[in-house]
Amino acid sequence: MVKYFKSGAERLPLPIFFPDATRGIVKTLDSKDLENLNLPGLLVNTYHLYLNPGEKTIKKFDGVRNFMNWKNAIISDSGGFQVMSIVKKYPKMGRITDKGVLFKTAEGISTLFTPELSIKFQMALDTDLLVVLDEFTHPNASHQEAKESVDRTIAWALRSKNEFKKNYAEKRLSKVERPYLIAVVQGGKYLDLRIECTKKLSEIGFDGLGYGGSTLTELGKFDYEVAKVIAENSPKDYLLYGLGVGKPDDIVGCYKLGFQIFDCVLPTRDARHKRLYIYNSSSIDKIDVNSENFYSYYHPGKEKYKNDPKPISNACDCLLCQRYSRAYLYHLFKIKDISAFRLASIHNLRFYTILMEKLRKETSKFSR
Repeated sequence: MVKYFKSGAERLPLPIFFPDATRGIVKTLDSKDLENLNLPGLLVNTYHLYLNPGEKTIKKFDGVRNFMNWKNAIISDSGGFQVMSIVKKYPKMGRITDKGVLFKTAEGISTLFTPELSIKFQMALDTDLLVVLDEFTHPNASHQEAKESVDRTIAWALRSKNEFKKNYAEKRLSKVERPYLIAVVQGGKYLDLRIECTKKLSEIGFDGLGYGGSTLTELGKFDYEVAKVIAENSPKDYLLYGLGVGKPDDIVGCYKLGFQIFDCVLPTRDARHKRLYIYNSSSIDKIDVNSENFYSYYHPGKEKYKNDPKPISNACDCLLCQRYSRAYLYHLFKIKDISAFRLASIHNLRFYTILMEKLRKETSKFSR
């Protein structure tokens, strides 16, 4: 199992969770807030940053890290999720061809997003990890439809790899200096297609593979069978990336299978919707992430917290838990002050950094 993630000269211990700074910002937080949380890295969205602020601005700042004034690691996805969330969900917003994805914005502007364009722009973003463009398999796809998305994903991955090699050769980057390149395994619920996709992508050669597409079964449960076949059929020295895997118990389960990188909008989105994560423990030292119910949800808008002087959690050392009461957070949400979103987001992100810290201590127990 790979134990470190390289970011420039830094070697960051795994596992690692990257909050989504989709458009170059984690909503309601600035880079200093994130630094104070000791977050090792962030994820940005290639498609959205390509549209706004655009390539010219990003290049003027020599990458998105300088643009954001962010000092730590940063990774970029490919825009592949937008194939599903925009084009497949709303056919009038574009179409998919073997060449790439034609996106149409609300303003009527059309953009042909190709595997090569995705790689070129990610290289301009100057991130530590790039993800190749893939075709997200629709959760309700038939076996034949899923096979077509797998075939296109593999073809796009090869084109992405060739473009990546050309770009880092032009920049005269050594293998040590260049960013990671991750391909994405598609195939939906069909394990034979997941295995085929995993093996064929491994033959092309990448630094790791991602669990792509929907991660849920038809019953709405996390699909560990798919995660397992990806892990079992990947080279042992590969990074394994759970794209969009963010539920705490799903992260723990995937880590035990060999996944080391995770990202999700869940902690900050939930924070803004009055759902905080708290460890069912009296202190940070006593947290046991292997217990069946190691965390629960705290809903700060409930009337019973109106006069509650206690902190949100005794098993947290974030700004919210160290300085403010349940009553105060209730008040901030009640008056709809933006500080409620900020403090709740800080708390949830600290929950996730603690989770990573606890899992790192478990590293010796889990190996593929």
